[in-house]
Amino acid sequence: MQPPNGLYADADGVKYHYLDLGTGSDTIFLHGGGPGCTGWSDFGPVAPRFAADRRCLIVDILQYGKSEKCRISGPMWDFHAKKTVALMDTLGVDKADFVCNSWGGTIALCLAARYPDRVRSLVITGSMPVFYGPLAPLPENGHRGRAARDAYYGGEGPTREKMRRLITRLEWYDADRLPESTLDLRYEQSLDPEERELAAMSDSPRGEWQDLTQELGQVRAPALFIWGMHDAFLTPDYPLMLARMVQRGNLHVMDHVSHHLQEERPVAYHAVVTGFFNSLANPWVPA
Repeated sequence: MQPPNGLYADADGVKYHYLDLGTGSDTIFLHGGGPGCTGWSDFGPVAPRFAADRRCLIVDILQYGKSEKCRISGPMWDFHAKKTVALMDTLGVDKADFVCNSWGGTIALCLAARYPDRVRSLVITGSMPVFYGPLAPLPENGHRGRAARDAYYGGEGPTREKMRRLITRLEWYDADRLPESTLDLRYEQSLDPEERELAAMSDSPRGEWQDLTQELGQVRAPALFIWGMHDAFLTPDYPLMLARMVQRGNLHVMDHVSHHLQEERPVAYHAVVTGFFNSLANPWVPA
């Protein structure tokens, strides 16, 4: 799980850290928003499989990992989408497939709506782009992730055992299979002084929350929502709704996983996503 050497790129006034692995179709990986998350912590277990025949750009999203801890003003998903497109411009990526978890998936959906010519396809896992659902109200009014972050950084502050409890309660289905290396990566990153400073503030440094109901209808790229049967944030009824809201939505529900499918079952995750990518070479388009 030790990450490869990373690279840095300037993009519209901010600095991104990313990993560049493999060759082939440009594929951008965007991670989730949990404490200590990075591109490598979320996608390290599955990245070598994709890198066998794809160029994998594994990004630390802004305010996480080694990317800039800039303050965000205005609508948050618009901000992230604009900066991600600027990163693509810097890296010479005209169009990409996006493979995303949670927070990163909402960024990608917004990007696909705002900049449709830059997105070839979307793979979305555990994201919450709208604030309602078939089982509304959503758990903790849709703020379960924020509540978990506040609890993790609150009280006595971050500890390794608090990180273990957070991951095994909200992100992994089988607590006994959580690798100690993954736990260490997340915990050590969560101690970053700038990340702790952001966590101690209100949500204002992260920008204004956006509901993407209107934007989802504008997403033209083929989208696969791949979900854990036991997702701790949103049951599979929710991504079924999302798959109907975009123009070309698909849904796959995987058993014995929660919120981080790509880490718990990387072989199965890669197989499903690769099958989706392969299907796009011979799409069935209704008349």
